Amino acid sequence: MNTIDIRKNLNILQQNFEGEIHSDQVMRILYSTDASDYKEMPLAVVFPKNETDIQLLVNFANSNKTSLIPRTAGTSLAGQVVGNGIVVDVSKYMTKILELNKEEKWVKVQPGVVLDELNIFLKPHNLFFGPETSTSNRCMIGGMVGNNSCGAHSLIYKTTRDHTLELRTILSDGSIAEFKNLNRNEFLQKLKLNNLEGEIYRNTQSLLNGDDTQLEIRNEFPDKTIYRRNTGYAVDLLLDCLPITTNGLPFNFCKILAGSEGTLAFFTEIKLNLVALPPKEVGVVAAHFHSLNDALRANIIALQFQPGAVELMDETIMNCTKNSRAHSSSRFFIKDEPKAMLMIEFERHTKEEIEAVAKKMEAAIRNAGYGYHFPILFGNDTKKVWNLRKAGLGLLANVPGDKKSVTVIEDTAVDVNVLPDFVVDFQKTLDKYGLECVFYAHVGSGELHLRPMLNLKDANDRELFYTIGKEIALLVKKYKGSLSGEHGDGRLRGEFIPIIIGEKNYQLLKEIKKVWDVNNIFNPNKIVDAPSMKENLKYKLGETPHFETVFNFSKEQGFVRAAEKCTGSADCRKSEIIGGAMCPSFMATRNEKDSTRARANILRDILNNSTNSNPFNSKEIYEVMDLCLSCKACKKECPSGVDVAKLKAEFLQHYYEDNKIPLRTKLIANQPKMNKLASFSPAISNFFMKNSFFSKQFMKFFNFSEKRKMPLLYKTTLEKWYRKNFALSEKQTKGTVYFFNDEFTNFNDTSIGIIAIQLLTHLGYKVIIPKHEISGRTFLSKGLLHKAKKIVNTNLELLGEKISAQTPLIGIEPS
Repeated sequence: MNTIDIRKNLNILQQNFEGEIHSDQVMRILYSTDASDYKEMPLAVVFPKNETDIQLLVNFANSNKTSLIPRTAGTSLAGQVVGNGIVVDVSKYMTKILELNKEEKWVKVQPGVVLDELNIFLKPHNLFFGPETSTSNRCMIGGMVGNNSCGAHSLIYKTTRDHTLELRTILSDGSIAEFKNLNRNEFLQKLKLNNLEGEIYRNTQSLLNGDDTQLEIRNEFPDKTIYRRNTGYAVDLLLDCLPITTNGLPFNFCKILAGSEGTLAFFTEIKLNLVALPPKEVGVVAAHFHSLNDALRANIIALQFQPGAVELMDETIMNCTKNSRAHSSSRFFIKDEPKAMLMIEFERHTKEEIEAVAKKMEAAIRNAGYGYHFPILFGNDTKKVWNLRKAGLGLLANVPGDKKSVTVIEDTAVDVNVLPDFVVDFQKTLDKYGLECVFYAHVGSGELHLRPMLNLKDANDRELFYTIGKEIALLVKKYKGSLSGEHGDGRLRGEFIPIIIGEKNYQLLKEIKKVWDVNNIFNPNKIVDAPSMKENLKYKLGETPHFETVFNFSKEQGFVRAAEKCTGSADCRKSEIIGGAMCPSFMATRNEKDSTRARANILRDILNNSTNSNPFNSKEIYEVMDLCLSCKACKKECPSGVDVAKLKAEFLQHYYEDNKIPLRTKLIANQPKMNKLASFSPAISNFFMKNSFFSKQFMKFFNFSEKRKMPLLYKTTLEKWYRKNFALSEKQTKGTVYFFNDEFTNFNDTSIGIIAIQLLTHLGYKVIIPKHEISGRTFLSKGLLHKAKKIVNTNLELLGEKISAQTPLIGIEPS
């Protein structure tokens, strides 16, 4: 069936579908990527409201020969939620915490519950969900189970799989099945079921019962000492269960559903194990080393002292923050020029306990000949250590140009005891191709994030992308490791699974997929039958398009690269519950379309593919940019520093070259002029602004929300007040300051300006309001950059010779 017919049928489906169905170009572009380097246009994007909706979708996919791609926050790094089927986003409606049992320490949730929000809910009960990811403020439980996620503290809490007790699922025929621990008799009863669930149990037992099959699995799968292993379906864990192994563990299909990346069934409810909140006292030893290898060998010693986490940071990441004024204060604990650092965290009941174990560990590491500086950090200082690591990675992603640290081999895991040797061999492979690499992450559990610098817009580097991927897969196999420790196979590593687990076991995985999903409707081409890792990459081969701009984008090497700074990590999808300001429009609507990531994605996609004489003449970009408040929270909070306010203003300037400027836009841009006229009689102006009939008609005519209140004028302007009260500061002796009387302070928030001038005067300063133009902020925010630039240049002429270190210019309007 062709895509046009399927979309027509989707319109019919909407009649019984309680959620939302979108097949427009904009939504399809926004959901064509995740946080990986892959892109593929989906057929449609849907937001189910309940289990019945998902059953309808499963039946629809079967009858229309299309596929379903389960999705939560879209933070996957291996392309798990990229595909040409129907993207099923549960993050908007299926977000309920269903049940909590404090005594038995478990919670039941829908798949769209955010990890940090779950733990905020659990904290008053002294409980939390142990596995934590670096994306915890926006990642969701459904995605964590699908990916078998874990984090820095996996030394204690292991993986999501280890805490997944039960799963309620929709199977590929639309039926409901619940999976949990089964004893022998319960398993035998499942074999008698005359439905797809029974068939799954019968076929799984048949596939795993043979001695040769079991021997092949045990010999070829990653070493069991590596608990962070996400290579293929975890059938090796089922071998340890009843009735496959006599006196084995209870049988539970959750073991392979966790980490199955939505390829076997669709999760609708998840029952999770909870643990008690950890001890409140936390200390971090920031151990310094003269070489990376010394740090890796010291890691083996450190683990003997039961730390909660051991993380590695190499010199590349540390050097990224060296010349950054914003992060200089966080480097206070760094001595000399370490080549590598271990952040070793201890959780104990008292500070003294931490200091005692830290001293013992330091002595053991020094006695082995490793390390030269071991500061212990407590309280807020521990946050500075982790923030420095995070900042270094963000700055690394901001390196100008097309060569970036690529997530091609960044998730390998081996036994910690062989990790030093593995890294030596790994470095030899990179040296062979003249590649540089960043080393960081979860060294305590044998997993490193290793990111070589590649330009995926270059054909040679794209070939190298594949070559490196395959060679490292062979190296991982040599050390009986896992190609993925936490980020999954997806389409990035799927083709190399046969190398890691052997061809026979790979064929076994294909059989398992077929048993669960005979029509291949659940997230096809992930884990098994994956396409080449070189296919469907996000970036086009060739030169990046260049456009003449009003703003200066030379630091980013052009407008398009400024948008391409977005890595898709979805930090902009956190809710108001979490805190921070990014991104207010997403917080209000919970729509991907209203996130910072969406705005960067739509710019990258349209501008790289447009054939228009003016590529900025795009209704699609205009639609996605519309709700951006230009607040610049993204510039501050986005780890890649994507500045959407700047991008939006530049886009609008070019867009209006071919499109009429809306009346509402002209009104907002010229608001200072309107206020100046109205300020001759603020009482009359305010009367009309507060009059419900007039304000309602005004809002309706200019297409404003009727829920908004009209901005009122102050009883006088700051300029008039200043002229009347200038004598206040005549006799001050501490020096002179110039006060920038912006249009908002002058007309609307005058009382704040008055207080500011009074404060400066009482502090001993002579305050002068110099002659100047308005700020131009209203023109900037509406994309009328030529007018804004003219205003700025005028102000520079008026103020340039007055302002100095001795006579600074002070302003109070934060925007």
